[in-house]
Amino acid sequence: MTVATTKDVKRTDGGRLTYRGETFSGYNKPKRTPGANKKFAVLAKKGDQVKIVRYGDPNMEIKKDNPERRKSFRARHKCDTATDKFSARYWSCKKW
Repeated sequence: MTVATTKDVKRTDGGRLTYRGETFSGYNKPKRTPGANKKFAVLAKKGDQVKIVRYGDPNMEIKKDNPERRKSFRARHKCDTATDKFSARYWSCKKW
């Protein structure tokens, strides 16, 4: 796994972060990615390491307001043990 450092991230005049040509509102803040292969992207940060994590199926509705679906999703993905910010599972579980 190749991980960059915070030195590779540039801050714009408006206070947003730019990394590899993509802008983010801040570290660890998911954003929608319209027209991309995944539904969300986040610039994850652990210490001084950063990584872009993409997650979510753009063609699927999540319907997290249904308690049965929510419980099933969290059990299937073992959301209680998702602690690595550099994994898509962590961000997907956090969304649910």
